[in-house]
Amino acid sequence: MKRSSVRRYGRRAAALVLAVAAAGAAVASPAAGAAHDPAEHVRKVLTRNAAALERGDMAALDKIWANDASVTVFESGHANYGWADYRDKHLAPELKEMKNVRYTISDVRAKVSGTTAWATFKYALAADAGARRVEVSGLGTAVLERRGQEWRIVHWHTSAPRRAPSSQPNPAPHKH
Repeated sequence: MKRSSVRRYGRRAAALVLAVAAAGAAVASPAAGAAHDPAEHVRKVLTRNAAALERGDMAALDKIWANDASVTVFESGHANYGWADYRDKHLAPELKEMKNVRYTISDVRAKVSGTTAWATFKYALAADAGARRVEVSGLGTAVLERRGQEWRIVHWHTSAPRRAPSSQPNPAPHKH
């Protein structure tokens, strides 16, 4: 074998060894791959949103949501259009009224395509609102856009199961 062939073979072998070692390290360390998973970034944004809601932290929420008119929110059959509308007329008054808030999300399933992401999730909310205890759970969908280096929520839709109608006694039939 010529000396140049030996060198090329040696370089290829070294490159192959390094590639196999890097692949092995990635498999052994799933967290390393998760750091570059866009869907994981989306899940983290939704988790940060839930934590900020629990704390009633409007400053943190301002950094998670798109701060413009593109935001739409559908909750319990009510619509808000624009971040200012949702924040000022719905979210801030609601959070101000609630104490001992516990807001959790689970079963987050996120998908990403380019600069758009969507996720479905389950949520549970428990809080004291005045003299009553509120406990509700349901399903949600969030749409996020990548703006610069950050994912921002632009659409939020949650719904809770309908409550069963209360059983009321039938009125007595009219006698004529």
